[in-house]
Amino acid sequence: MPKLDLAAIPQTNATGYPAPFDAAVEGRWYRRLAPASGLTRMGASHVTLLPGAFSSQRHWHRAEDELVVMLAGEAVLIDDHGETPVGPGDVLAFPAGEANGHHLHNRSDAPCVFVAISAGDRQADSGAYHDIDMVFDADGYARKDGTRYAARRTP
Repeated sequence: MPKLDLAAIPQTNATGYPAPFDAAVEGRWYRRLAPASGLTRMGASHVTLLPGAFSSQRHWHRAEDELVVMLAGEAVLIDDHGETPVGPGDVLAFPAGEANGHHLHNRSDAPCVFVAISAGDRQADSGAYHDIDMVFDADGYARKDGTRYAARRTP
């Protein structure tokens, strides 16, 4: 089954982010490609960002590499280096352990679509969110002082 039928893969906008951090990603709709295709050593999602939506809170990973391939529409990459417009054919890479907080923001009036790929040990992964009082690990989310949020990371 090399060619995936995207329409057959459930689409969701679920997030594990606790309130109020979940509101920024309400317009992020995704399909988990790896489980549907039998891939077990990487994660992959087909993502649609509606106008105004963020891909995530601005974050980085200690144990997972991330790769984003823009397919359609426009977004703005916001990271520690500033803001960079991205569009179809652009590829973004975020190596594990590089503390460069990043996310995409759809500032256009049309949806944008990309594939987000991750590789690494999710159970060993942790990281931080630069702009909010939150960090993450395999067990979920905590404030930067270590106090846990009740929310759990989505699988």
